[in-house]
Amino acid sequence: MEKFQMCPKFEAAFELLGKRWTGLIIRSLLTGAKRFSDIQEIIPNLSARMLAERFKELEEHGIIVRKVYPEIPVRIEYELTEKGKDLEKAMDEIQKWAERWT
Repeated sequence: MEKFQMCPKFEAAFELLGKRWTGLIIRSLLTGAKRFSDIQEIIPNLSARMLAERFKELEEHGIIVRKVYPEIPVRIEYELTEKGKDLEKAMDEIQKWAERWT
């Protein structure tokens, strides 16, 4: 029997995407840019602290971009980058799997 070896890139992707709330945040942003409060409404059990932490991680990995609009009051929105939008197909497949098996 051949020894299975995990692909380091797959492992790194799952380490990021497998964190609690990350998938739900990405799924929420697939419909367009959202404010911090919009995501809190969509995912009510997600604390502000955790959302801020996840946004920071996703931004550092190039999945989302934070846009600041110089209005009064200042408006800040988060949206998926091209890299983040590329996750849509995978998210759709996870949704299909969830509908069938959970």
